[in-house]
Amino acid sequence: MKNSLIAILMMLSSADMSAQKNTMMIRMSEIEIDSNYLREYNKILKEEAQASVKLEPGVISIFPMYQKENSTQVRILEIYASKEAYESHLTTPHFKKYKSTTLKMVKSLKLTDMSAIDPQTMHDIFSKLKE
Repeated sequence: MKNSLIAILMMLSSADMSAQKNTMMIRMSEIEIDSNYLREYNKILKEEAQASVKLEPGVISIFPMYQKENSTQVRILEIYASKEAYESHLTTPHFKKYKSTTLKMVKSLKLTDMSAIDPQTMHDIFSKLKE
């Protein structure tokens, strides 16, 4: 998984970074999970995130995390190479499975589109990951 991520980022870094800034899609998902489903939800989310990064060239990051003080508060840093990559992601079997199986587990969902302040540094950040 890490090698795939590094390969994608190296490919992106060779492209014109100003073009990348205009086409890359970044989103922060803020999700509250019903505590009765937390373990099951985390398992499903982990599978979906791994499949997305591994199988989809346009998915740069599906990075789930939770608040230390409240594990039902999940955040996902989503980074896509383009809006088209995001739209393609929504049609994949692994995303559809995630969405349909977790619907009853989610108490609230807020999606916030973001813009990178320094997209040129992104490939350096991810390249620090080692096997």
